Amino acid sequence: MNNPIAFELFGLEVRWYGLLIGLGVMVALALAYFNCKKKNLSFDLLTDGFLIAFPCAIIGARLYYVAFEFDRYRNNLIDIFNIRQGGLAIHGGLIGAFLAAYIFAKVKKINILEYMDVVAPSLILAQAIGRWGNFMNSEAHGGSVSTEFISRFPKFIQDGMYIRGNYYHPTFLYESIWNLLVCGILIFILYKKKEGTDGIVISSYIGLYSLGRFFIEGLRTDSLMFFGLRIAQIVSILGIVISIFLLVYIYRKKK
Repeated sequence: MNNPIAFELFGLEVRWYGLLIGLGVMVALALAYFNCKKKNLSFDLLTDGFLIAFPCAIIGARLYYVAFEFDRYRNNLIDIFNIRQGGLAIHGGLIGAFLAAYIFAKVKKINILEYMDVVAPSLILAQAIGRWGNFMNSEAHGGSVSTEFISRFPKFIQDGMYIRGNYYHPTFLYESIWNLLVCGILIFILYKKKEGTDGIVISSYIGLYSLGRFFIEGLRTDSLMFFGLRIAQIVSILGIVISIFLLVYIYRKKK
């Protein structure tokens, strides 16, 4: 089992979860800078939007998680504001970020789809890195597995997935690898994008991420539930349907 605390600074525990989210943001911004130059878009404008969207993403991710796990906080509401130990739902974060970005684009009168296409590879890359925060927190794992199964993974993965006397599916790793693959696909689509197909990259992001998340979520033991159903799988199905609809619409509009 991992130690979630990276180090202490002036008596304050600095956790791997926050550090890895921060690393994911930095790497994502670096990729966005490169892609903005490639597509002749303003990175300064994108950064302005990020400074508004990122806090909204954190708030959305926390509110989404708490909404479906409220019983955990009912007796101590102050813990709702303590995100250092985890408890952020990516779907809530995406909703918060997209709403903030939409409002920002309306105020600035910019083509939001053009910028979202550039942001999409960075977004999935940040998710790939951020999943390792779940690893350090010993959360977001799957069901128990045999010693033979886990022995196929590197030693540090085996050690991290040994929790309370059992080995577990490293579902965080499955999703991280899937997200990296999707990032590569999205960059390829971005560079091959034709004029008149704004929105094709972000639409592909929604579909591809949802596809992987649907199957990986089925292995997890800590899913947010709603009437016995896994919320993330329901949202993933919606994401796949929306993605297909948007891609068909974009191609028909171009023609």
